[in-house]
Amino acid sequence: MKIEVVQGDITKVEVDVIVNAANSSLLGGGGVDGAIHRAGGPEILEDCQKIRNRQGKCKTGESVITTAGNLPAKKVIHTVGPVYNGGKRLEKEKELLANCYKNSLELAKSYAFDSIVFPNISTGIYKFPKESAAEIAIKAVQENAVLEKVIFVCFDEENYNIYKTILME
Repeated sequence: MKIEVVQGDITKVEVDVIVNAANSSLLGGGGVDGAIHRAGGPEILEDCQKIRNRQGKCKTGESVITTAGNLPAKKVIHTVGPVYNGGKRLEKEKELLANCYKNSLELAKSYAFDSIVFPNISTGIYKFPKESAAEIAIKAVQENAVLEKVIFVCFDEENYNIYKTILME
């Protein structure tokens, strides 16, 4: 498995599947979630609404799959990261964050995809410490190496440098 780190816009990366850091409502939001919904078009929201009608909200750490709409991918996997609670439930929060990556990889594998791109899950408005989140993400991907190519797309330079440093260790 090849792991890459790039700085840029996740909605522009050509891969089999793009992972969205969604909220539990699956109805779009801010940050990367909003960007994916805007760039992908209304088909993504329509698929999310069908999933909600079938199962209700998406639980933290879980993943669901939809069309990619206008995005340069075959599908979008929506996963709900944990809200960082100041470390009060840190072990549980770490486990839930790792599950976002594990469950997304397994779902991509079940569709026979070869490549996947991840954003920095839970590090925006959910306030997970960036370095800890990066360590969890990289470890989860390395321990669940089921695809040929994994790309971490970092929107900001700080996350990009964190990921590059960890991967070079």
